[in-house]
Amino acid sequence: MVGATVFWALNYQISAIVLQQMSPVGLTFWRWMIAAVPLLVLAQIIERPDWRAVARALPRLVVLSLLGLVAYNLLLYMALHYTTPVGASLVNAGNPALMVMLSVLLVGQHVSKTGVGGIVLSLVGVLLVLTEGSWQTIAELDFNVGQIIMLGAILVWSLYTIYGRVPGVRPITSTAVQAVLVCVMLGPVAAVQGAGLPLGDSGATIGLIVIALLPSVCSYLLWNSAVSIVPSSTAAIYLNLITVFVVIIGLVAGQPLTLSAAVGGLLVIVGVVITSLAARRVPA
Repeated sequence: MVGATVFWALNYQISAIVLQQMSPVGLTFWRWMIAAVPLLVLAQIIERPDWRAVARALPRLVVLSLLGLVAYNLLLYMALHYTTPVGASLVNAGNPALMVMLSVLLVGQHVSKTGVGGIVLSLVGVLLVLTEGSWQTIAELDFNVGQIIMLGAILVWSLYTIYGRVPGVRPITSTAVQAVLVCVMLGPVAAVQGAGLPLGDSGATIGLIVIALLPSVCSYLLWNSAVSIVPSSTAAIYLNLITVFVVIIGLVAGQPLTLSAAVGGLLVIVGVVITSLAARRVPA
């Protein structure tokens, strides 16, 4: 899970650059088109999948592909048109609290009063990030569009993680089939948009390849392998490392970090730690 978050942090920073040459649909399509080949090869060599079981699980794989590979990435890339990688990642830090809330509502996970307090603290932190410390922003409903879009992104990622296990299909195979499904579903849209490869820009081309190999192949394999072993509420806390790594990369690259964003992000992380620890103490 730590490895997955390192590569996803790179996705935030590199995508912001590649999106100057590609549309969100084009980047999502070509990212998974490139990643599908090594994923299928790895699945066949390592897992030797039962393709009849995969066929039976196809409806569930289609839903997961729409949630975690299509919707999440499109929303993330749309958000990066309006906000910085650090701003998007700070909203993403509220994902674990949201995931625990949805786990309670959808799959009956029990959370103690301490856990509820942690969720509230995390939500306060997200609100602080969204408002940049100004209550006038709430009164005037003048939020950063990109960070609002990120709220939708973390919602679909929470659902993807909660329902990510596919009975009878191992993690690499699951990820590979989902990647192929993305290509099938987004291919016509990308063709209509004329979303080709950014061959005229070497920086964008290299960025696309890095995104296809590290945040796509490596991160999803590591994450799906992890959630096949541990509960989603336990995995959720590691998502905060995305924010940590994005901020570190951003600071090294000279990107600014406001006081309200830093304090809000800290509240989110503290709240999630409280929530996750409380969830582990209460038996489901």
